[in-house]
Amino acid sequence: MPRIATRLAGPAQVSNAAATKFTVAANEKNIVRHIHVQNPSGAAVTFTASIGVDAAATRIFDAYSIAAASVLDHFCYYILEETEIFQAFAGTNNILVLTIDGDRSVLG
Repeated sequence: MPRIATRLAGPAQVSNAAATKFTVAANEKNIVRHIHVQNPSGAAVTFTASIGVDAAATRIFDAYSIAAASVLDHFCYYILEETEIFQAFAGTNNILVLTIDGDRSVLG
């Protein structure tokens, strides 16, 4: 099961409603290794992300404040199984820019 380094999502703006940023393909496993969120605006904006349908129990960021004109670089190792989803939203519509990098593994 070789791993293929890839961009899993983005760069794309984040809306103010929970939206799926990517879905793991059938017969694959994805490993999220880096979440990059840019706030180019002049004000702080909150960021929420979850593995699975958005709910308090699935969030890896919960209204995390990203300062004006700054970047969040989160290096991580989140394993997502086939057909699992990654969702995100922001406190302000279409300001934050999200990019997710990781590995794809094709299952047996």
